[in-house]
Amino acid sequence: MTDYLADISTSYDNVAVSYAELVADGADGEETAFDLLAGLVPAGGLVLDVGCGPGRTTGLLAGRDLRVVGIDLSPGMIGVARRDHPDLDFRVGSMTALDLPDGSVSGIVSWWSIIHLPRDVVPQAFAEFHRVLAPGGVLLIGFHVGTESTHKTSGYGGHPMNIHVHRWTAPALTERAVAAGLTPYPSELPEDRLLFRKVASGA
Repeated sequence: MTDYLADISTSYDNVAVSYAELVADGADGEETAFDLLAGLVPAGGLVLDVGCGPGRTTGLLAGRDLRVVGIDLSPGMIGVARRDHPDLDFRVGSMTALDLPDGSVSGIVSWWSIIHLPRDVVPQAFAEFHRVLAPGGVLLIGFHVGTESTHKTSGYGGHPMNIHVHRWTAPALTERAVAAGLTPYPSELPEDRLLFRKVASGA
């Protein structure tokens, strides 16, 4: 694992328990985004919650009758997710190298998780999303809006962390997604949420 992935993993191991308590309420308006995604995923289609953390979003997606798997770099986060949602499927893994076959999933949610990847690695994540999505599959991204990057050395109760938080504009993220082969999907979502679709060849 490259250094930045190890730093992300260790940092979220350190804060896993307190993080789960502090983010219990979630983001404003996220229910609308998840409803939109659920309406686009075919019945029985697999959805990945990539960067699932303690499994809160995974649970919300499962509550919409979606077949969902939560994936996170941090074993500590996955431990909390399994504790709080014992009926759901959680796995340790990276969005830059998903352990899934090509075209095997119908939807992906990356909810404020892509922000920790170095900017030059984000295209790799989008390429992986495109690879594992089936034709017609959808990708929902949440992110912090802006252009700056910050170094976070502690958080969520004062625990030590060593991660970077990279803000993005919607056009900049869209450019990278399109370069990976994804197509923007029209929606009325706020500016910190984007929806894409993998269009079938020839469509």
